[in-house]
Amino acid sequence: MKISARNRLKGKIVEVVLGATTAHVRIDVGGSIITAAITNDAVNELGLAAGREAYALIKASDVMVGVDD
Repeated sequence: MKISARNRLKGKIVEVVLGATTAHVRIDVGGSIITAAITNDAVNELGLAAGREAYALIKASDVMVGVDD
């Protein structure tokens, strides 16, 4: 796979929840869960299912930083 996104986090899908048009895909990356909202069509085209390895690809123009009080 070649892609411009530099933040590629490999993990294992732990849950796929289909909605009316949008699915939530939860990926375990080293013990942290990342949730992606993608179309149901994308889930079907990629064959996404719990237990399958996948990448969370993060491409953002802004990154926010927060700290505790």
